[in-house]
Amino acid sequence: MKSNRNRFLDVLFKNVTRSFAFLVFILLAGIMASLIWGSRESISAHGIAFLWTNEWDPVNNHYGALVPIVGTVLTSAIALCIAVPISFGIAMFLTELSPTWLRRPLGTAIEMLAAIPSIIYGMWGLFVFVPLFQRYIQPNVISFFEGVPVLGSIFAGPPFGIGVFTAGLILSIMIMPFITAVMRDVFELVPPMLKESAYGLGSTTWEVMWKVVLPFTKNGVIGGVMLGLGRALGETMAVTFVIGNAFNLPSSIFAPSNSIASALANEFNEAGGMQKAALLELGLILFLITTLVLAVSKVLLARLARNEGTKS
Repeated sequence: MKSNRNRFLDVLFKNVTRSFAFLVFILLAGIMASLIWGSRESISAHGIAFLWTNEWDPVNNHYGALVPIVGTVLTSAIALCIAVPISFGIAMFLTELSPTWLRRPLGTAIEMLAAIPSIIYGMWGLFVFVPLFQRYIQPNVISFFEGVPVLGSIFAGPPFGIGVFTAGLILSIMIMPFITAVMRDVFELVPPMLKESAYGLGSTTWEVMWKVVLPFTKNGVIGGVMLGLGRALGETMAVTFVIGNAFNLPSSIFAPSNSIASALANEFNEAGGMQKAALLELGLILFLITTLVLAVSKVLLARLARNEGTKS
């Protein structure tokens, strides 16, 4: 009797947990279906050309997603370029170089950065960082790179303070705690014997991190970077404050532009008809971009694992 009861509870537990797992797929399918249904009017009117059209004219009902897509990709790329090296340095310091008495307060301070609401980052960026950047930093950077091939056009334009670079910098500060926390946790999982063996052979701290710790924890590191990238792609309020909200292709990284999330935040409340459908199509594109990023990360991890098998 007791055995039958245990068997019944085991089957019940298995089916309940399975239903929880399938609930994730149901939610994803429901979100995607609702986005497709809500944007059907824009999809039928603009077709695939919606992706490379840079016009956004609510008066004449002409819409294109190129500017928000470019703004989203640029700000996220800038954020990763800034956040990943700094996060790696912080995680390496916490796990290998930091005194014991400093590890806990420094780790707590980094976690507190992750708890700050995004609108606070946006307000700080607009009212504190932007005036300082516009007055003291941006003019010097523009004049320094003026006349330099390629770099002169990248760092060009009037010093507005707001723009793509400012949005990317604010995003980097926002995603840094997430990437740092994941890197720190996976670095701590490396068996001490591996690091001690490398140190015993005369390796420096940098060589131990680059040749021992990173290969051992690459899956977790890439997962942390993808977590930060996902946060950067979907961030709304902080980007809305500092990106400039201009439906123009950025002529440089200092120029104002727009992102998918900021376009949705600015226009969705007052949108209707074709404009609402176009905004929902932007949301669908953002959903597909994040899915593509996740798929690329999985392919990258699988390729790394396959190469390891070949080498061994």
